[in-house]
Order: sequence, then structure tokens, then C-alpha cells
Amino acid sequence: MKSDDRLEYINDALYFVVIPGKKRLIYCSGVNFKRFLPITKGRHKAMSNPVIRGLQIVNHEIRSMAIEAGATPKTIILTECKGIAPTDDCWNTESLLIEDPPEGFGEKIITHAVINLLKKIDKAIMLDTKMPEHLLPPEELEKFIEGLCRKFAS
Repeated sequence: MKSDDRLEYINDALYFVVIPGKKRLIYCSGVNFKRFLPITKGRHKAMSNPVIRGLQIVNHEIRSMAIEAGATPKTIILTECKGIAPTDDCWNTESLLIEDPPEGFGEKIITHAVINLLKKIDKAIMLDTKMPEHLLPPEELEKFIEGLCRKFAS
């Protein structure tokens, strides 16, 4: 990845963005939890929305992946992550600064984050449906999520 190559995975339900810099990556992520309400409403207790919790857990996994790869993750407020959300809905966001990442780490972050967020949501609310095993294009994933919302709305 070149130092000016920003990686983006964005749709109206979620986003994962990696902004490379000199010996660092900025990881920005967010979920539009309002978009997921048709499948989460009534399937969790107050203050434990599986979409928000899933994003937090994925963030912890990204931190672990960075440490295992010899990089240093830091939790700080990053102005580079502001304004990424594509809608004005209700977004929960997470961000990390990752110092000294290995080559290609940004791509690994995006793939891991997207696939594992959906699996965590499914596990938490027990839809027992087949989630994508590989990275779908953002628009295709948005359609998949919309299909889940239609099928499992309570």
C-alpha cells in the first residue's frame, strides 16, 4: 500500500476506513445502529446493542492483530475520522492509531472488520443465518443487511 492510498469500505449501514501515514495507520469505523434496528429490536437488553458491542469487540480484535504483528495500537481521538459517516442517522464510532504496522495491514483490517462484525451481530442475536465468509462489495453487503432486516424484523 502506498502512503497516500486510503482504504474505504463504506455503505449506509457501516464503514471501515484506513488512512495511511508515515509509519502509521489511522483506523476509523462506525455502525449505523438505527439501520440495524429491524433485526436487533427486542433481541437485546438495554445498553447492550449487539451492533455497537460488535463494533467494540472488532476494535479489540484489530488491536490484538496489531500487537501480534509487532505494531502499536493507541486509542486517541482522531480528527481524521470525523465526517466519514455517509448519512445523518445514529452512528456509533471507534478509532485507533496504529504505529509501525506491517505492509498490507490495512487490507487485513478492512476484511477482518467487515466479516467479523456481521458474525458477532449474528451470534449475539441468534439469527442463525449464513453470514458472508468473504468480503462482499459495500453495496452488495448493504443489500444483504437490508435483506436480513426484511426477513428478521420483529
